[in-house]
Amino acid sequence: MKSKTIVITGATGVLGNLAAKTFAERGDNIALLDRDQIKLDSLTAGLNLPSNRIHAQTIDLLDAQTLQDSAEAVHSKFGSIHALIHLVGGWVGGKTIPESSKDDLEFMLNQHVWTTFNLFQSFVPHIASAGWGRVVIVSQPVTVKPAAKSAIYAAAKSAQESLALTLAEEYKESGLTANIIHVKSIDIKGDALREGTSPAEIVSAMLYLFSEEADKVNGARIPLYR
Repeated sequence: MKSKTIVITGATGVLGNLAAKTFAERGDNIALLDRDQIKLDSLTAGLNLPSNRIHAQTIDLLDAQTLQDSAEAVHSKFGSIHALIHLVGGWVGGKTIPESSKDDLEFMLNQHVWTTFNLFQSFVPHIASAGWGRVVIVSQPVTVKPAAKSAIYAAAKSAQESLALTLAEEYKESGLTANIIHVKSIDIKGDALREGTSPAEIVSAMLYLFSEEADKVNGARIPLYR
């Protein structure tokens, strides 16, 4: 398989770290976007890739102009961009709607909706022009069946999913697919008795979505939970 250029946000988290290592090991170029310089430096050193295969940048995903500049820089360096794996998250919950604050809602909208909107505006035109593309986000089934005291999070994640599902429709003739991986939680401690999904399971699903066999999988919510 010809190497691709993969953009990963939230790259220094447990899931982003594994995704970066996995796609790097299969020969892809990696663009890492994160806010934590120290962790980003550590991840970059651990990947041990030649400079022509990696782009690492600390960035605020709420800064639309900086993201535009980042997309141009990544495209200029590698010549093309093929995929975006957006893993920046955050959770606010445990409150009824009357108990929730405007600050809670603004924080969730910033984390999930505005970061996604800015990323799509900046990177999707480049991905679509490559003739083959993948966009993947990770979400929760709470968007389909909201639970009590989850309104703020569910509203923001539902809006994020709508962006991804709309993107799938808008670019389905260009070779770009956009999909959502649903998990109830991410099990970073390896507790098989819990209902969480391991990072390895999530990355395996990503690898499938990046395969030729998944070319027709588009605009899907993929359940990875019991």
